[in-house]
Amino acid sequence: MRFGSSRKTPTLGHWLAGLCLFVTAWLHGVAVQAADILLTGAEESPGVQAFVQALSELRPTDNVRFQPLASLPAPGKLPASLRLILLDLPSLDWRLQDAQGPVTLVLRITRLQARERLGTTHPPHLSLLWSDPPLSRQLQLIRRILPQTRRVGVLFDQHSEFLLKELTMAAKPLNLQIVSERWDNTHDSRPLQAVLKNSDVLLGLDDPDLYNPKTAKNLLLSSYSRQVALVGPNVAFVRAGSLASSYSDQNDWLTVLDQLLDQPPASWPRTLYPTHFKVSSNAQVARSLGIEPPNDASVAKALAEGERHP
Repeated sequence: MRFGSSRKTPTLGHWLAGLCLFVTAWLHGVAVQAADILLTGAEESPGVQAFVQALSELRPTDNVRFQPLASLPAPGKLPASLRLILLDLPSLDWRLQDAQGPVTLVLRITRLQARERLGTTHPPHLSLLWSDPPLSRQLQLIRRILPQTRRVGVLFDQHSEFLLKELTMAAKPLNLQIVSERWDNTHDSRPLQAVLKNSDVLLGLDDPDLYNPKTAKNLLLSSYSRQVALVGPNVAFVRAGSLASSYSDQNDWLTVLDQLLDQPPASWPRTLYPTHFKVSSNAQVARSLGIEPPNDASVAKALAEGERHP
């Protein structure tokens, strides 16, 4: 009896010890995986609070917090292990003051904003997440909802001119011709009238000098009068009278961030368009142009599948 008992006791002890080791290792693994995620911007608006809260709920094991820009030290004094996310242009300007500091995600920045601040350079410690829809996706959207289109009109100025080369390259495999007009003075409608006269559709670039509340009325009424649809540049213009645009909303951005934060910062892409996106169209505008209103969800799904399997 004593022999049998002596064999059972160490077996139970070994099992308990093993369990303790497993729990300790698991807790250690959770601690190691937990990340310190800091979001910063000039102001903590209700929208920012909601975004930070939503990201916190997505990543319950991480320390997700917002800290106003004014309360932060120089970027070089922040720990290298910090996951730093910039929410606005003032925070980007602050980050650009110091080449030292953690690798940084710049959230929702347009191509034009980056060009204005960075020129043609790209600091290695920045990962830029574009907010304006990719030109190739907008062209694919045109091809899908306006299949008879051959000539795509584009207005540009000195700030957005650099996008024309990329746009032309993206149009070539789709057998689309880019018809461009420089529009430096928005009070002069001749470039607008010229591009509408020579195009099947007008593609709006996300250039706030050209597409803004002051120019919207002239752009939309002119396109209506010539029965030329305006596609893009963003959801606000779709609500105002543009035919359609692709876009990424807060849930799409949260999905992208969640995926990136699972990766080591060293592997973050230098630039990234969100792979998660939606399509918004204006049914009333479509009918006025004699176009069948598109099914936004179906169009977005088809565009996404085309990007996954080009």
